[in-house]
Amino acid sequence: MFQIEPFYDPATYTLTYLVYDPETREALVIDPVLDYDPLASQTSTASADRIIAFVRGKHLNLRWVLETHAHADHLSASQYLKNTLGAKVAIGERIKEVQATFKHIFDLPDSFPTDGSQFDRLLRDGEVLLVGPFRVEVIATPGHTPACVTYKIEDAIFTGDALFLEDYGTGRCDFPRGSAADLYTSIHERLYALPDNTRVFVGHDYQPGGRPMRYETTLGIEKRHNVQLTMETTREQFIEFRTKRDATLQQPRLLFPSIQVNVDGGRLPEPHANGIRYLQTPLNLQQPTRNDGSPLKEGILG
Repeated sequence: MFQIEPFYDPATYTLTYLVYDPETREALVIDPVLDYDPLASQTSTASADRIIAFVRGKHLNLRWVLETHAHADHLSASQYLKNTLGAKVAIGERIKEVQATFKHIFDLPDSFPTDGSQFDRLLRDGEVLLVGPFRVEVIATPGHTPACVTYKIEDAIFTGDALFLEDYGTGRCDFPRGSAADLYTSIHERLYALPDNTRVFVGHDYQPGGRPMRYETTLGIEKRHNVQLTMETTREQFIEFRTKRDATLQQPRLLFPSIQVNVDGGRLPEPHANGIRYLQTPLNLQQPTRNDGSPLKEGILG
């Protein structure tokens, strides 16, 4: 029986999962975190080093780093794990759409590819990735972003930012190319079609009400008790709720650093001629201004 080792990053409320087989020692990681201090604009590898220490302590062979999507709230440590442990990096094939969208927003050069070639493998809906004894089934679950996927390994699913614990709900849908209608289909018609005893491992836990951190539930509990989307929730109800709620949410604290790095497969920007790396931050993206700071009427994102 495979083992699941969770790693929690309280700075971004992110859960990373190491899935491994104790007998063959084959392993994969889902959604690793590269630490980033936005005030100092400094990265560090403390979170990923905890994974590496566990892998080496158990003498595991890390074969893959699987991303559920291009995260908007933390930088990915996929390249660090690849360079340190030799793992390959995979993501859903619709990452190409996300790359094209943010290539425009960040005004990336013509040389920046939007074909997903920054990743070792692009995964299609319904594809099965074989990792030692594991059959990793890919379930496309767009809505939070168009490229979101859920990974199913036997009786466990890893839902990223599509479906959270039952007392928190679902992912937001207000990022570029996000869709509440698509997320409803992804959860209600695809994930909820799986058996009730399917274990659910979520991508974040925001600990509502200050409760202790949790990372696991079941689809049976989600179908009956998810505070935003149960089996009884209609498409119209969910879209109305999600649209109104998303309009009240602030952008993630690490949105621009995260997306800029993650659409490039977890690579930091190349150094400039002075040897320093730079992250770009679009200014007044939602409400463009004149050069004196006074507002124009329409936002670039509509």
